[in-house]
Amino acid sequence: MLPKPNRLRVGSDFNLVTKTGSRFTSENLVIYVLVSKSNQSQAGLIVNRSVGGSVTRHLVSRKLRHNLATQLPKLNQNLMLVVRVLKPSKNYTPEINELFSKINLKFSKNNKADV
Repeated sequence: MLPKPNRLRVGSDFNLVTKTGSRFTSENLVIYVLVSKSNQSQAGLIVNRSVGGSVTRHLVSRKLRHNLATQLPKLNQNLMLVVRVLKPSKNYTPEINELFSKINLKFSKNNKADV
């Protein structure tokens, strides 16, 4: 589970990140990323009804929150992330790992001029 300070909860923050943030995609996920003004990285989830019924969506959310809780401390900067699920999958861990490595490359502290 994500700790409370690491949760993105306000709708306006979701809109800000999805509209103005950088986008990283894989087969089943899209992650929107924006540099955060807070002192901790925050993440939010968008699990659409097209992924499945309520039970399936909550199962997907739990799996993703578990993956995000382990990955957020590894980020190079304090970022706001919104993870959008496109399709259901048995295991999101390889995709999360791949996307987080891309995010760390783009938002590394040495590449601040690129952001």
